Amino acid sequence: MTAFLSAVRLDIAESTRARWFLLYSLVFGGIVVGLLVFGLTESRVMGFTGLSRLLVTYIQLAMAILPVFILITTVRSVAGDREAGVFEYMLSLPVPLGAWYWGRMLGRFAVVFVPVVLALLGAIAYGAAMGVAVPWWHLVVDVALLLSLTWCFLGIGFLISVLARSSDVAQTAAFIVWLVLICFLDLVLLGVLLRSSLPPDAVLAVALANPLQVFRTASMLLFDPQLVLLGSAAYVILDNFGITGYIVWALIYPAALGTATAGLGFLLFRRGDLP
Repeated sequence: MTAFLSAVRLDIAESTRARWFLLYSLVFGGIVVGLLVFGLTESRVMGFTGLSRLLVTYIQLAMAILPVFILITTVRSVAGDREAGVFEYMLSLPVPLGAWYWGRMLGRFAVVFVPVVLALLGAIAYGAAMGVAVPWWHLVVDVALLLSLTWCFLGIGFLISVLARSSDVAQTAAFIVWLVLICFLDLVLLGVLLRSSLPPDAVLAVALANPLQVFRTASMLLFDPQLVLLGSAAYVILDNFGITGYIVWALIYPAALGTATAGLGFLLFRRGDLP
């Protein structure tokens, strides 16, 4: 346990000293400040008002920015240490590989998750101080969704970092993965599936294999229980999952995917040629 906590503190210390962490914190803090400055809590858009409108906008922006930030910064964890020759030094210390690997991952999770949630909670506190009603249930679910999404892409990032032999290759692979998840499955693959006249359930299953699509749909479901924006696909989702069932799926699936990819990365890391 001591070695594990030391690895957590090490990664937190390294990350908070890096320039990307300052930029990362400024981005999410700037988003919240911008939303408040432009009076988003006082506007009415598509029936959403007050902090509900701010939550909708913030979650959609986080979905676009958070994964690529996590992937680009996380993939250097193992690949960067391999290039720098840190493995030889670490292996000379009485630190188990599991403690080092999972400690680094937990430390990175704290670094990337805390600024996102603090920015959101700061906006909620400001709105509450101004007398705006706080949608507590939506806030709790949104924080849980962000936690699940963060863990998912951390796991993917660590797997890429273990597989790549250099930081440049790792960052390129991470960017390609992000592009595939945000563009390919939604635009190209689903178009091919629809032209092939596959059953709606099969098309939906492919779409819901994408953690970003799962996150996006769950965030929409909180404020649009009928999923009007999705059209006929809403009937398939609601009939098969229901509102509560789909939110549970959106919380469990990305977290399970992140754990599975991180676990696979650890197996490859332990069996590989570490030095």
